[in-house]
Amino acid sequence: MLLADMGADVLRIDRPSPPQDLGPRRTGKPVDITGRGRRSITLDLKSPSAASAVLELIEKADVLIEGFRPGTMERLDLGPDLVLERNPRVVYARMTGWGQTGPLAGDAGHDLNYIALSGVLSAIGLAGGRPLPPLNLVGDYGGGGMLLALGVVAALLNVQRGGAGQVVDAAMIEGAAQLGSIMWGLVAGGGWQEQRGSNILDGGAPWYDSYRTLDGHYMAVGAVEQRFYAELVKRLGLAGADLPKQYDRSGWPALRNAFARVFLGKTRDEWCTIFEGSDACVTPVLAFSEAPHHPQNRARGNFIEIDGVIQPAPAPRFLGTPSQALKSAPRRGERGDAALRQWGFDPSGVSRLRELGVGFLGQAEPQPA
Repeated sequence: MLLADMGADVLRIDRPSPPQDLGPRRTGKPVDITGRGRRSITLDLKSPSAASAVLELIEKADVLIEGFRPGTMERLDLGPDLVLERNPRVVYARMTGWGQTGPLAGDAGHDLNYIALSGVLSAIGLAGGRPLPPLNLVGDYGGGGMLLALGVVAALLNVQRGGAGQVVDAAMIEGAAQLGSIMWGLVAGGGWQEQRGSNILDGGAPWYDSYRTLDGHYMAVGAVEQRFYAELVKRLGLAGADLPKQYDRSGWPALRNAFARVFLGKTRDEWCTIFEGSDACVTPVLAFSEAPHHPQNRARGNFIEIDGVIQPAPAPRFLGTPSQALKSAPRRGERGDAALRQWGFDPSGVSRLRELGVGFLGQAEPQPA
């Protein structure tokens, strides 16, 4: 999705039949947001002729991205050696949880497992409680997809500068650990306690946490610097109160109780009015359904609607080459016929690919979704 958002022409090879236990279900709307902006062909990679079809596509491609367990592509006769021999300038990008090597390389896993072994999960959760999954953002997307996209762009830059194609081995366990680099530095410097909920950035500090309001919503408080903290105390009406010092850890429980009591006295909207225009670093905690309507998000156009589905707009922004209008995720084989033509396959080439098992949705070959 990231690469497609930035203008890459992404052609996805889908299974001819959908898996039964993976991916978002169709509900009448194209809700597979991360699948947006690409086109699709279908192919059974286990068929005898599949490798020949894929290698013909690879000849015209800049990048190949695969997310199978280590060894799968090799068994399909599509390993890096064969692919780079066919196209020496291709970037062969591999996405796994554990990496291509190591004792766990062949084991199943999910985001939670990868960030658990990275050390990051141990720091997420309330004091005295269990580690809490931070959705699946740290391993799958932050440490996985984004790191892979960065590796692809760097490898492409190397090719454009005259270098050869190469393999990008992106592992979610490593990406998750990398996202936690600042914490590793704090641990090494003695500035991080390895008990959850006892540090500045993990909810341990009362001035870096969220508080319930009168109407059952929450306000997020991030007043780390002293001048921002002073503004927070002032807007809460506690400027003259006998409060513990900001960085006095022994006083944090009393300070938290004071903040919690005050926040419970007004609704979220009332607090938004009180903190509007201030440097107290206090914002409402918005639900997914609320975020697109916030004035900041509306002013920036941070959310867009594609085929009736509201979703985040492409980021980051390029002022010189802005992202083009996006299309929703394709059905299996959708827009694949146009992709093959634009990739330079003439009618005989398209016919050859079809003989090798490639399918697509088009006037000449309608298929069910």
